[in-house]
Amino acid sequence: MTLSAPLLVVGPSWVGDMIMAQSLFIALARRHPGVAIDVLAPAWSEPLLARMPEVRRSLVMPLGHGELKLRLRWQLGRQLAQEGYGQAIVLPNSLKSALVPWFAGIPRRTGWRGELRYGLLNDLRRLDEARYPLMVERFLALGEAPGARLPDPLPRPRLQADAEAARALLRELGLAEQSLVAFCPGAEFGPSKRWPEAHFARLAEGLMAAGHHVLLFGSSNDQPVAAELIRALPSALHGQCTDLTGRTSLGEAIDLLSTARLVVSNDSGLMHVAAALDRPLVALYGSTSPDFTPPLGDRVRVLRIALDCAPCFQRHCPLGHHRCMRELEPERALAAASELLEAG
Repeated sequence: MTLSAPLLVVGPSWVGDMIMAQSLFIALARRHPGVAIDVLAPAWSEPLLARMPEVRRSLVMPLGHGELKLRLRWQLGRQLAQEGYGQAIVLPNSLKSALVPWFAGIPRRTGWRGELRYGLLNDLRRLDEARYPLMVERFLALGEAPGARLPDPLPRPRLQADAEAARALLRELGLAEQSLVAFCPGAEFGPSKRWPEAHFARLAEGLMAAGHHVLLFGSSNDQPVAAELIRALPSALHGQCTDLTGRTSLGEAIDLLSTARLVVSNDSGLMHVAAALDRPLVALYGSTSPDFTPPLGDRVRVLRIALDCAPCFQRHCPLGHHRCMRELEPERALAAASELLEAG
């Protein structure tokens, strides 16, 4: 069945999850050419969605994560009722996320069975975790008929960066002629996901010796991490490292990352951005696992070490030793980075 009415997707609340949702948008656009896909999501996601050509427009969810505020949800639903949506696909599993499509009276409301959503969703699916072990598969399955086979191969996220904006930013930074590698040393989830700053610094030394300039990306929360990384570098090398943490918008970070010859990242939203930009990527895992939300890129090296206590999925190492990251040696990351750079 081809969709003719516009489709509303209630999007996730995290950068990496929104990147994986693009696989669903791609699959829907391929199966239903010309379908209008709107995404209801937090305001921060607008520059991300603007770089997904399958999305007609992003609609701002004016509520913070976890806020109920029934009246505001009802008002938003009544506004969206005028848009003529034929279906809503609700990606989060919370009760709150299903309220707006219900208030909007969208005829078909699809999602996985979650927090007491009977009635709010009328196309309620029971998740078979063994059949869909990956988050991206769970998103894609909601765009298919119940029990249907997923596209093979799975569509991979592909962001469209603004190349001219990236060139202008590099000129402003005085980096237009540099060979750039990007480090994403932070992680919003917590310190257990972070590779030690001293390890990043040793890796930077190896890459700088090969003639590369290192850019540090992250939010303002990552500024202390970036500062510690720079302190761990020999002072003579400080000029070969530019700290952009807290200095770029998400859209600017996306455009700048598209110019990097290599990205090295902890398990974070920017890791998924780099993969969706098809950048050569070294992904560092410790307390989390790539078995559920791997970076969906073609040129990716996932590095981790085997420990009985990992992955623990805790914000802080519950055993206090953080071996999963400390024992992941910089030399191993440098070998993976060199291999990717040589492959081009």
